[in-house]
Amino acid sequence: MKKRPEVHIKKISASDRTWIKNFYQARWGASWVVSKGVLHDVPSLPGFIASDSGKQAGLLTYQIKDGELEIVTLDSLDENIGIGSALITKAVETAELEGCYRVWLITTNDNIPALRFYQKRGFRLVAIHLNALDNSRKLKPEIPQDGLDGIPLRDEIELEFKINQ
Repeated sequence: MKKRPEVHIKKISASDRTWIKNFYQARWGASWVVSKGVLHDVPSLPGFIASDSGKQAGLLTYQIKDGELEIVTLDSLDENIGIGSALITKAVETAELEGCYRVWLITTNDNIPALRFYQKRGFRLVAIHLNALDNSRKLKPEIPQDGLDGIPLRDEIELEFKINQ
């Protein structure tokens, strides 16, 4: 049984940018991601770092536009112990403080663990962007053809969490 960490969440600061770039490059092969046809430079985004016992344990980046907070990335270095949930909670709190009406994100059709994770935390599936990965690969050629469990990567799935106003 995994030990529940004492998760501490802090805002990303300028001194964290190099760690974020190296972390994302090592974990995902590039320091940028694509969602809905937009290329995001992950190290330049606002967000939060989770730490446990002084070590980085997770990262969430976001952007706010037109009253919506988009979660651009979410990574937990040790899954199923509350790190991702703590980061999501902080993102929703930030959206509320910023007067956003929703928090949303994109995942891919192969990412069944993410679909399970977000839905358990109150997110709803609101759109499937068919064959969106064809366009995303034009911006980020590193995106593989196959994803988790050998499932062909084709579609983006949009999930949202509505903020009570």
